[in-house]
Amino acid sequence: MKKGKLDNETLARLVLGKTGAARPEVLVGAGIGEDCAVIGFGGADCVVSTDPITATSRGIGAHAIHVACNDVAAAGAEPVAVLLTVLLPETITEEEIAQIAADADRASREIGVQIAGGHTEVTDAVNQPLISATALGKSPGEAAGPPAPGCRIFVTKALALEGTAILADKCAAQLKSVLTDGELAAARGLLSQLSVVKEGVLAGRAGASDMHDITEGGVLGAVWEICTLHGVGARIRMMDLPFEDVTLTACAVLGLDPMRLISSGSMLIVCPDAAAATLTAAIEGAGIRISEIGEITAAQEGIIIVNRKNEPEAIAPPGPDEIYKV
Repeated sequence: MKKGKLDNETLARLVLGKTGAARPEVLVGAGIGEDCAVIGFGGADCVVSTDPITATSRGIGAHAIHVACNDVAAAGAEPVAVLLTVLLPETITEEEIAQIAADADRASREIGVQIAGGHTEVTDAVNQPLISATALGKSPGEAAGPPAPGCRIFVTKALALEGTAILADKCAAQLKSVLTDGELAAARGLLSQLSVVKEGVLAGRAGASDMHDITEGGVLGAVWEICTLHGVGARIRMMDLPFEDVTLTACAVLGLDPMRLISSGSMLIVCPDAAAATLTAAIEGAGIRISEIGEITAAQEGIIIVNRKNEPEAIAPPGPDEIYKV
């Protein structure tokens, strides 16, 4: 099998449909493009998401908190608590364990969530620290209707922030010929921007139709998943995709597609035209960059991107993320 998430065809064939007994309390369950489950216990719904961190071990404690809470925020919910399963290699030191815990504590305090429990174990099943984080959030209530033709598509911050930071760490020797030490340090520092909790909560209140934390598969993977989930098309403008210069330089040298590079730190937001002004004002008012990159179209128009030659190209389903090529 290839490294990375199972592709959607394999996931549907081998995993989905084998999800145990159906419960009426499970309002949203497992499915292609679904990052969160929603469980109703009466009153506020509980939004739950889980994610492992496997592509890097640098800052893994904070990384795990941000990635799990980002998915909850993408459902427009406020993250409340996190459970951490921490698997550690036999070579780990007490100092390294303490650093992982300190990083997770710091990130949780920044977001305002509590680490409510979990499991920590040293095992020969891993050769580097591996954390799986489960975040639980509180839904604010009914969301806007699903994405429909005419809705506008936005992303926050710059794309491929997480991927750029990982490349600067893993591929520093290859990038030194084109990036200065300062640029490499700044690229690694992009990990500090991985949280999308603030914009997720704001966008939910502003009337967003749907959101997707852009992780493995990059922005094109996120667009494909959200369109497939809702049975709509999309038209994305390549010229409007926001990337840092260091991202484009690193990807060019390493032969990677930045549009398919893991992008935690950026939220894909689909918003009705009538709510777009409110949305952008709320996000920009919080000091967060937001860029409009396209619009939702009818399903028969396909999921396409208009390239730099103004030619439409079909967006293919996501495969293994570009980060696994290095």
